[in-house]
Formats: sequence, C-alpha cells, structure tokens
Amino acid sequence: MPKTVYIGMTVDTFHHGHIDVIETGRQYGDVVIGLVADQAVSKIRRPPCLEYEQRKRILEGIEGVKQIVPQDDWDCVPNLRRYRPDYMIDGYDWIDGPEHNHRARAREVIREWGGQIIEMPDIAGKQRGGLARPTAPLPRQLQLRRQLAMSGFVRAIEVHSPLCGLIAERAVAERDGAPVRFDAMWSSSLVDSTVRGKPDIEVLDHSARLSALDELFDVTAKPLLYDADTGGRAEHFSYTVRTLERIGVSAVVIEDKIGLKRNSLLGGDARQMQESIENFCRKIAAGKAAQVATDFAIVGRIESLILGAGLDDALTRAREYVAAGADGVMIHSRSRDPAEVFAFCDRFRAVDAATILVAVPTTYNSVCERDLQARGVNIVIYANHLLRAAYPAMMQAAQAILKNGRCQEADSLCMSVDEILRLVPGTV
Repeated sequence: MPKTVYIGMTVDTFHHGHIDVIETGRQYGDVVIGLVADQAVSKIRRPPCLEYEQRKRILEGIEGVKQIVPQDDWDCVPNLRRYRPDYMIDGYDWIDGPEHNHRARAREVIREWGGQIIEMPDIAGKQRGGLARPTAPLPRQLQLRRQLAMSGFVRAIEVHSPLCGLIAERAVAERDGAPVRFDAMWSSSLVDSTVRGKPDIEVLDHSARLSALDELFDVTAKPLLYDADTGGRAEHFSYTVRTLERIGVSAVVIEDKIGLKRNSLLGGDARQMQESIENFCRKIAAGKAAQVATDFAIVGRIESLILGAGLDDALTRAREYVAAGADGVMIHSRSRDPAEVFAFCDRFRAVDAATILVAVPTTYNSVCERDLQARGVNIVIYANHLLRAAYPAMMQAAQAILKNGRCQEADSLCMSVDEILRLVPGTV
C-alpha cells in the first residue's frame, strides 16, 4: 500500500514554491493537500483573494496531487488525526514566531503512529518572505467585507507612510497560543495632518492624502479604511467616494459635525457643533448614489457622546443614518470609561444585528477587544498609535545627539544600520 504525504496549503497565489513542495512530496508517496478554508486563513492572514473552490481548481490541475481535502483550521492537527499520513511536509513559515506552537503540536501528533515531518525551511521563504504582494484595487477593496463575513471582526491600525504599512503587514504577536495580526489599515486625518505639521482642521485636502495612498498601496496588501473628516459638502463627498472606490479603499468614515472641524478628543471645549440629522443623511445618500462597487462601505461617525447630546440622540442618529444608506456606524467617545460605548452597543444591537459597528478605543484604552466583540462591535480601530509611538522615540534620539555632541549615545535608541538596510528586500 503506497504511503501518504500530507501538505497544508492556502495557494492564494500559486508559484514555483508550491511546485517544489508537491514534487518533494511525490518522492515519498501519494500527495494529499490539506487546503486551508477561507475562514481559517482570515483568522491568521488577510482573507484570500481567491475563494476555496477557486483555489481547489488550481490544485486539481497539478500533476502528482492525489487528493485535496479541506483543512477547516489553521492548525493541521485535526486533519493529521483524521488522515494519519506517513509524512507531513512543512511548507509553512512556522519554525519561529507565534506559529511555532502548531509545528510542535503537529510533530507530537504525527509521532503517535510513527509518521515523520519533512522540513523544507527554504520553501517558507519562497512562499511568504519579503514584501507583502500588492494587490489590485478591487481585490483589496473586497477584503474588508470578506473578513467581516468570515470572522465578524476586523482589527485596524493607523498608518501614515509606506513604512507604517509594512509594520501593519508584518506585525505579529502571540495571544492565547495563537498568532494575532492586524486585518486592515486606517488612514487618519489627524495623523496625516500632524506628520505634515498642519492642524487637524481639514486644512489638508483629500488630493494630498489620496496621492500618498499610492505609495502605501505599492508595498501593502491589506484593506484600508479612510477617515474623511466631515466629508465636506454632499456634492463634494460624491466625488470623494468615487475616487476612493477607484483606488481600492474599502470604506470611508465621515463624522456628523458642521463648521470648522476640530478634533473630537477635544470634546466640548473646542466649541464644536453637530450637523442636523437631515443634512447628514442627505450626505450619506449622496455618497451611496455615487457609489459603484457594492462592497465599498460608507460609515457614519456619531459625535453625540462627544458633544454631550446623550445616548438617546446617538441611537436616533444611528437609526436614521442606516435608513439613509450607511453601511456602518462608528460610535465615538472621549470618556475613559467604556460604559457609555457599551450602553450604545447593547441598545443598538438589540434592534439592528446586521449593520457594521465600529469603535475607536483611544481614550477608553483599558477595554479589551473581546469585550467590544461581545457587544457586537465588528471593527476596532487603533487610530493614532504608530505616530504617537514614533514621535517620543525620534525626540529622544534628537536630544541625545544635542546633549552629547555626537550620535553614539543615540545608537542604543535606534535600529542598527544593517537592520535598516535589510528592512526592505532588494536594498542589499
């Protein structure tokens, strides 16, 4: 009886590395591909551009693939126990980092029946090394909706440069024994203004911000949500929506304020005014009328809690914004206590289970994602943390140089020159 070789794959972009793995497997026996399900992929990486059946069809045409079976979890152990292969080929980048637990479990389980793991560490580099593969506008745009459909939750972080985009793509940590990554990027008007030395009062126009997204999209693949401040006039917002759609942005967020825009975290001290429900609904409707792609999302940001209008006003606005066509609502708060956000979420979800619900825990930063998820929040945005982390570090290095009249003392605060040269493949 021929021996069997189990290989777990996603095959979102088929290339020579996959062929190498399959050809190696054929040397040991019949190749069984465990094709990772869409939802399992989305928990660890971005949602695959190709759906499961499309990826399966690619593999069906490859010589040497004896059988293709679904792998419903990123962890291959359940499939190993089910199919009891003689060999398993390690084609994942899991030797180090948060995914090493999967490797240890697979090694332990396959030994139960005398199986072996064949390691091919070079394949990991071929499959996943280097820069994220940039994607075309439409596939990028679709990712946000697909992630929400598959897992119901998206974790986004602010990016204000291509380098920040690389951090959003590559950052990974271990939580509860599993790798955790960011699912999306957030383009913040506050951050984009600040890095240009300008106040956050809508003085930076959209054309300047959108041109910067071209460079960001050159080196990233994750979906992006765009902070459009108030959205401007309804007639202007229509054109903003069309432009965002065309370049591949997944969602736009507009806030229901009027007059000279001030940052919401200044609260009532900044003498801000809230737009009327009627006018804001008209703006949402204008954006939806201009929209072409069904997967693009318009999110109405509710400032009622910020401006002291109260919970009932926030809920009324949420209901009316959704009726006007909004795909989602963002509830904003400057309180350090998440109680008012929780109260909004509970009452909103009691009557609306489908609309995308967004939270930005900048001030109520002690709350955990799981607590927001439990109340129906679909998207959590960490809205300005990369900028806030970068400025103190850069200032500290600058002051060290000034204080000492040389840069030796600043070196301990910085990446080494070798590290920075090797940060982007192709530099050395």
